[in-house]
Amino acid sequence: MKLSVLANLYGAKPLDEALKIITDLGVHTVEIGAGGYPGKAHCNPAELLADTKKYDEFVATFKKYDTEICALACHGNPVHPNKEIAAQYDKDFREAVLLAEKLGVDTIVAFSGCPGDSENSKYPNWVTCPWPEDFLAILDWQWNEVLIPYWKEAGAFAKSHGVRIAFEMHPGFCVYNPETLLKLRAAVGDVIGANLDPSHLIWQGIDPVAATRELAGAIYHVHAKDTKIDKYNTAKNGVLDTKHYGDELHRAWVFRTVGYGNGETYWRDLVSNLQLCGYDRVLSIEHEDSYMSIDEGLAKAVSFLKDVIIYDKKPSTMSWA
Repeated sequence: MKLSVLANLYGAKPLDEALKIITDLGVHTVEIGAGGYPGKAHCNPAELLADTKKYDEFVATFKKYDTEICALACHGNPVHPNKEIAAQYDKDFREAVLLAEKLGVDTIVAFSGCPGDSENSKYPNWVTCPWPEDFLAILDWQWNEVLIPYWKEAGAFAKSHGVRIAFEMHPGFCVYNPETLLKLRAAVGDVIGANLDPSHLIWQGIDPVAATRELAGAIYHVHAKDTKIDKYNTAKNGVLDTKHYGDELHRAWVFRTVGYGNGETYWRDLVSNLQLCGYDRVLSIEHEDSYMSIDEGLAKAVSFLKDVIIYDKKPSTMSWA
């Protein structure tokens, strides 16, 4: 297993400078934003596909720092009810797939997206309860008329280019937990798997180890990001919270650098179970800790995970008399 960094945390810096900072911390694997919400600060697939010189310069920068790309991040909502917005996210996704193929990268990290409640909707509608029964009707329409048909076609496109899709299970989108991930995977095929990001599972009350075991064989990528639940605010108002992420004192939960939401034993257990379930790729650090600077948060995460990660799984040598 390797450490990686989702490099768009340094999106304000040139790629060369970002890789210098990351590799100086001893990390030589990165996840690169290639459209959607992560943006294209370091990687514009359309430009790189159209311009050989820019593509060669892009690749040369990674070679300069002896760094490999483990995945392209292209989180968007390609089933957004606003057709123009949906079309842009769909375009981003397809261009990222084509660039991944050219680079020899096999994984795109994405969101499933969320439609509205009908063809006439303006905004996404995330259904979280079964009653009144209007919500079940919305859910049925979203999945059977929009989500599954879209991802069957988009998944086939990705598969034809040797790329698989790791969906980040994120509230606000149709795939937000292991059950919904496996539901879409069953409908579309194994081109779809999970990006297991514990931070979005923790505040929903999901145990990331239980999720890992449930998703064994379907985990294609892992984000290393933590969440701290505020027991006092949660005791008053529960975990559903629409207050700004910057209002840390009053929120039910906040994103933290690994080790600041849950301790070393927690993360050792998660990493060990990932390995037991056959996952042996990367832990990709995603920094969204509003308590500390990017430089400090990343440095602390790297230091913490270097002592937690399993680099070389040894085969059992135990024998029985």
